[in-house]
Amino acid sequence: MSIFLSLLTGGGIPFLLTGCALFFLFYLHGLPFLRPHALFSALLEKQPGGTSPFRALTQSLAGTLGVGNIVGVANALAVGGAGALFWMWISALLAMVLKYAEILLAVRHRIELSDGSHSGGAVYYIRRAFGRSARLGGLISALFALFMILNSFTMGCIIQVNAVSSSFSGVLGVPVWIVALILVLLSAPVILCGSKGISALTEYLVPIMSLGFLVLAVTVLILRREALPSVLASIFCGAFSPASAAGGILGFLTCRALKIGTMRGLLSNEAGCGTAPTAHASANTNSPAAQGVWGILEVFVDTILLCSLTAFVILVNLPAASQFTDSPVLMTVAAFSASLGDGAAWFLSAAIFCFGYATVICWADYGASALWAINSSKPLKIAYTIVFLCCIPIGCAVAPGAIWSISDFAITILTSINLVSLVLLRKEIRQETLKRFGKHYTKQSVINTNSAASGGTKFRARGKNLPTINLKHEKQTATRIRQAEKSKK
Repeated sequence: MSIFLSLLTGGGIPFLLTGCALFFLFYLHGLPFLRPHALFSALLEKQPGGTSPFRALTQSLAGTLGVGNIVGVANALAVGGAGALFWMWISALLAMVLKYAEILLAVRHRIELSDGSHSGGAVYYIRRAFGRSARLGGLISALFALFMILNSFTMGCIIQVNAVSSSFSGVLGVPVWIVALILVLLSAPVILCGSKGISALTEYLVPIMSLGFLVLAVTVLILRREALPSVLASIFCGAFSPASAAGGILGFLTCRALKIGTMRGLLSNEAGCGTAPTAHASANTNSPAAQGVWGILEVFVDTILLCSLTAFVILVNLPAASQFTDSPVLMTVAAFSASLGDGAAWFLSAAIFCFGYATVICWADYGASALWAINSSKPLKIAYTIVFLCCIPIGCAVAPGAIWSISDFAITILTSINLVSLVLLRKEIRQETLKRFGKHYTKQSVINTNSAASGGTKFRARGKNLPTINLKHEKQTATRIRQAEKSKK
């Protein structure tokens, strides 16, 4: 089993991610990246009422900005060396287009609930992707939902609370049972409030904790700026460390830094594995492609910015951090303390608590949404919530060694199913992308799209097709608008 998992995560997942990302970059003709003005305007677009796109982003970031940004990065460096950071960058850059695509599909195939809010996620478009066979589509979407529930227990809860517990008990001397009790008491009320309560909290918690961690990390890098050139050299040299990598593709795919960097990059930004679309599907937007742009920003903030800062802090203080390679949390704390003194342990422990807590409550909603998609029974949802809350004290007490392997396996299955679904629904992705970022998209169409918010198309039915775009008609309309504007001048 361990050999199979090693081959799949070391060769299969990097190959699938790279292949699918490159395919969509060419298939979408570089959009939306080649239209930076339209891309940034999508981020600034305002929508009245409902869950704002920014709130949906903060909830999704709450799920991705977990202890993977601290523990996952430290674990990647301890196992894969400095070169693992290089492959985290590569996986993040490639995964941006995948996250854009999966969020686009989640918004396109979401359903409208009785209270006017929206619900959706990968489970819905996976069912549509295999729609030619209702039984096959239902089976695969149910399998995806079950592994998403499993991942909510492992990566979404146990790994997160273990990092929090290790920080408070190992660094501050707080008993494990007190940490577990605090986390349960703080998590239970928010989880019971559902998606709206979670998104309302994360809208304020995520920016505050991200900014605080950013200031702390940048301070360390300024104090240790003389070590940065050698750190950069070690990253690029370590990325291709195995001698076999120079000998062929097999050596490249079995590179330890590649495997660890890619899998920990996935653990951090979750791009390509179909989990984050659950949060974005609730956003109040009339453009699936516009919401997908927020996914690109999410990957950038998570991996390119915050994960890189954590890695650089550890690498510039590697002599101090390397004494705790068996504990990723203490490894990170030692790196910060080496530059900022013992007081840094308190600030970092608070950061780890906020990151871990935000991820726990967010993943509770992800798991509940996956369960609801296959069975909307209230008793079953209550049972899930009880089991999830029970995982908190378990995660605080047990070592997460085997849990990391289970999480890697779950993410591998989720990613494999999700990527196949994205390819099967590629025409829908291109249609929505051209509709929003194609050359025919004009300022007038922006006005029309925004005015539709008060009475335009609503995605009430799962898998409802949007109108097919007539590119020739759109170009003619855009030409007439430009001519009219010139005549007015």
